[in-house]
Amino acid sequence: MTFEVEQTEGNSEWFTNDRFGLFIHWGLYSLAARHEWLQSREKLSGEKYSNKYFKRFDPDLYDPELWAQLAADAGMKYFVVTTKHHEGFCLWDSKLTDYKATKSPAGRDVLRPMVDAFRNKDMKVGLYHSLIDWHHPHYTVDTKHPLRLDPEFIAKSEELDFSIYRDYLFGQTEELMTEFGQIDLMFYDFSFPSENGLPGKGKVDWGSEELVRMIRSKQPGILLNDRLQVGGDITTPEQYIPTKWVQVNGKRVVWETCHTFSGSWGYHREEESWKSVDVLVKMLIDAVSRGGNLLLNVGPTGRGEFDERAIDRLKGIGEWMKRHSRAIYGCTEAPAAFECPQDCRLTYNPQTNRMYVHVYSWPFKNIQLHGFAGKVEYAQLLNDASEIRFKQGFVASGIDNGAFKEGRDENTLVLSLPVKKPNVTVPVIELFLK
Repeated sequence: MTFEVEQTEGNSEWFTNDRFGLFIHWGLYSLAARHEWLQSREKLSGEKYSNKYFKRFDPDLYDPELWAQLAADAGMKYFVVTTKHHEGFCLWDSKLTDYKATKSPAGRDVLRPMVDAFRNKDMKVGLYHSLIDWHHPHYTVDTKHPLRLDPEFIAKSEELDFSIYRDYLFGQTEELMTEFGQIDLMFYDFSFPSENGLPGKGKVDWGSEELVRMIRSKQPGILLNDRLQVGGDITTPEQYIPTKWVQVNGKRVVWETCHTFSGSWGYHREEESWKSVDVLVKMLIDAVSRGGNLLLNVGPTGRGEFDERAIDRLKGIGEWMKRHSRAIYGCTEAPAAFECPQDCRLTYNPQTNRMYVHVYSWPFKNIQLHGFAGKVEYAQLLNDASEIRFKQGFVASGIDNGAFKEGRDENTLVLSLPVKKPNVTVPVIELFLK
């Protein structure tokens, strides 16, 4: 059984198969190490911000091959990196600005070797590009701008020509679409409404419809996210897991939830709300069980390394994925006829016709699967391929006038589990369906 999902203009076949990607937020804010929005939070002008951090961006320990290896070992199949975040600093050698890595002490394009390294690991390439730019001289005041409360800048904004910035946005997008080979995914960020008497910015400001036409002319198969306010191929809930398959206008859509390891996207030295490996694995399972993807973020340090806490989580996820990835890749929500048991999640691979029972709370000896009787040929623990025996269907005792025995009815299959939980983060039972 397959579900009808809204068709995408870009190629989403690989995306709905791969399910798990790496987000990378890297920029000047990595040096401040206290949040990627610090320029806005601390109301710093572009000049003050760049004078402090731009001339000190020198990631001498940057090793993109190591980054790609860590992601691949974690089971990730694609990556999305910030080419430019809201601060306006560019990781590549853009011809349209000097506010870029090549003009900083780094002295080189740091995006190109990253794209090459991840591509060499057979990972799909995604680029994040901020629609917002707090450095550009013609970027006008809005509700997110660092100088939104500065009367002088608000007055000056009246004289700025935002169309000059829009041309810059188009020009940089064209560079990204033509200078880095095939780009599989483009993640724009973001449109927002007016608030507290200050304007927002949206599709008219960005020229979104024309921008999309230009992108698709350069990269016909590319996937676009939904933050240009003109639809998009991928719906992108952020920092929460939807409780069911995401729908837009009553139709199921291709979707991806993006999350941080902690409370910040950029490197944050003192952030302590780091999620455990157990929670992160369950987030991935939850997303796939509802037909979606998980994009999990790392914020590298100013010297170009992944935080040791991030490496610890990536390795932990990788240990689980090494033995359980086939319950993720190519999988989606289970058909409605199969009822998910308590404290479990179901993922289903329609190509192999296998169902995966992810057991969040290990029970005593049995799991009852309602609606599974007569539909399962074989069952095994996925981590070691050890058989799980089962009973199914109605059982009458012959003594009590056909009363149910063991709580089973004709539609129920009961798995006989070992008393001891397998030594994996989340045990998975693989069911070979008839």
